[in-house]
Amino acid sequence: MIRFKLTPPYLSASNQVSDHMLQLILALVPAILALMWFFGMGVLIQIIIASLSALLFEAVMLMLRHKPLKPFLTDGSALVTALLLAIAIPPLAPWWLTIVGVFFAIVFAKHLYGGLGYNPFNPAMAAYVLLLISFPVEMTSWLAVDAPVTFSTAVQVIATEQWPTTIQLDAVSAATPLDHMKTQLGLGLTTDAVLMQDIYAGNIGKGWFWVNLFFALGGLFLLYRKVIYWHIPVAVLSGLFIISAITWLLSPETTASPLFHLFSGGTMIGAFFIATDPVSGATTHLGRLIYGAGIGILTYIIRTWGGYPDGIAFAVLLMNMLVPLIDYYTQPRVYGS
Repeated sequence: MIRFKLTPPYLSASNQVSDHMLQLILALVPAILALMWFFGMGVLIQIIIASLSALLFEAVMLMLRHKPLKPFLTDGSALVTALLLAIAIPPLAPWWLTIVGVFFAIVFAKHLYGGLGYNPFNPAMAAYVLLLISFPVEMTSWLAVDAPVTFSTAVQVIATEQWPTTIQLDAVSAATPLDHMKTQLGLGLTTDAVLMQDIYAGNIGKGWFWVNLFFALGGLFLLYRKVIYWHIPVAVLSGLFIISAITWLLSPETTASPLFHLFSGGTMIGAFFIATDPVSGATTHLGRLIYGAGIGILTYIIRTWGGYPDGIAFAVLLMNMLVPLIDYYTQPRVYGS
């Protein structure tokens, strides 16, 4: 009897997609707990609504496309999309807003392009941008850090869009640090004067700093587990840091510091969890560096001179469009050619 000896690389018998998604979910847990700590249980409610909606829409689309349900519903991709979208929208956004976003992400941004592995745009960010453009009021109504909102109040506001008569909306709502900084600089205040205001609890908004820090720790876990490549997050953060450092050194009174940009808004979740999407991101090593640096630079440009205070979602989608071009011109030379 002839015996064949297998040589590496071996094909894994496990579902690598589900393993990949599970580790992404685990890496998100610390930041989700931080979001719940600072912004209340509305975060958990949004996650539940988004997850159930994602699984429902995923199942419907799989049936319409005559695909088997079990392998695709259990691979975790729909849940990751739901999680990324749920934690990107305000904790007390109305229930229908979350469902509309998940519907667009799963149906239009994913399945109408052919399903997982064929979508040219990050589904969660495509849905986020749709919601931000279509419903700007609902998408910018964030809670103040440590706002006294109970679980029952969160359920009431999300379900009915009505606040209890005992709570003053102005007492529990607040702009994000990026939004506040952009508005105050537009009114002629200096950066130092803005940072002295209570919203920052020092130099950086307390809640947003810690949330971004936990996203970064989750990203380091993904790097350690080799779930993502280092090129994209390093390039995103480096691009954002370098351009913000240059403008800050040139005009410190009218521009925020690099540290402020790195630990505000969606910087860390964008660098480690969104830009690193293996489907919609660049695939070559050099291409990943170019792709990530482009996201970091575009994020700063949109934050500083654009109409939106953050910009990470727009930057990711714009660079998604350039991925085919980047991959084409950064292909390594074939051995022997």
